[in-house]
Amino acid sequence: MAAYKFSFKKSIWEDFEAIPNIDLKKILERIKSLGENPRQPGCKKLTGQEKYRLRQGRYRILYSIQDEEYSVWIVKVDHRKNERFMQR
Repeated sequence: MAAYKFSFKKSIWEDFEAIPNIDLKKILERIKSLGENPRQPGCKKLTGQEKYRLRQGRYRILYSIQDEEYSVWIVKVDHRKNERFMQR
């Protein structure tokens, strides 16, 4: 299987600034692992959307998959306690 490429929404960098470095490192490792398998065990498809969420510790990664282009679009990374996470 071919490796998927990554694209990041511009606002993702603001999300990264708010995350402690120790957690950010784990999140980036998890994002990197999406390149091999974007539909990993534990990922959940959001109802009514073409997006998926994946938990990494206290954070969730929101992303979409473009199988035709072999790419993963990282949309949002936010703390699990934030309700607004699911609305993006």
